[in-house]
Amino acid sequence: MLFLVQSNIYSDPDHDRIFEALNDLNIPYEAIELNSETEAITVQSSRTDVFVYGSVKLARLAKTNTHWSPGSFYGGNHQYKIYAEYYKENLLNYDVEIFKFKDTITWKPSEQKFIKPYKDAKIFTGKVFTELKWTDFVQHSLENPRTPLLNSESLIQASIPKEIYKEARLWIVGGQIVASVYYKFNGDVVFEAEVAEEGIVFAKKMIQIYEVAEAFVMDICLTNYGWKIVEINCVNSAGFYPNLNVQSLVKALNIYFSN
Repeated sequence: MLFLVQSNIYSDPDHDRIFEALNDLNIPYEAIELNSETEAITVQSSRTDVFVYGSVKLARLAKTNTHWSPGSFYGGNHQYKIYAEYYKENLLNYDVEIFKFKDTITWKPSEQKFIKPYKDAKIFTGKVFTELKWTDFVQHSLENPRTPLLNSESLIQASIPKEIYKEARLWIVGGQIVASVYYKFNGDVVFEAEVAEEGIVFAKKMIQIYEVAEAFVMDICLTNYGWKIVEINCVNSAGFYPNLNVQSLVKALNIYFSN
């Protein structure tokens, strides 16, 4: 299988580790750069067994190359409204309300809300907002958009904040967890090198309930209500973290999709 990997990813300091892994495993790959003007992907190879890894834009554009297999898993079942029907109360923010970015949200005195994008998780980072901070954020974002994907019609979701102790990212390929790593510890929670077995067991149960795609990324967290799914992400644009064994992940992807 040929990996088509975007080389100009600067938001993720660990992204370039994929090139080291591909070289160490002697897996063929082609590097590609995208910019704001790029509207189509041009590659040198004529192969059709292609897997893409890079930005959301690369994953989105790769979907038009329907002859590639597996190509890109962007879109489709990754939408919250689809997988929420299966995971339900196992989702961190199942109690969500959906709004347009421009809509006026009703706030109670001193209330806080956890607000994040509804469809495209990359248009801004979800976090806890007060009414004032959200109003300022909306005004600033509409006046100075950081991405054309964020506009007044963009859908967002708001929910009651939960107490989160630790968060982990898991890569699922062919129904199996092939890589996992913590990416955040909150408060005084003790650091753990390996994702807790309880978290892995929870994720396996979720995979049995529903598989978003042949390969996808699941972010989970431990809360005061137990383990919950934070969100589901497209594997083709999921960022790495320092403790991740990128070589094992790349090897698993290559083996599964080469068969």
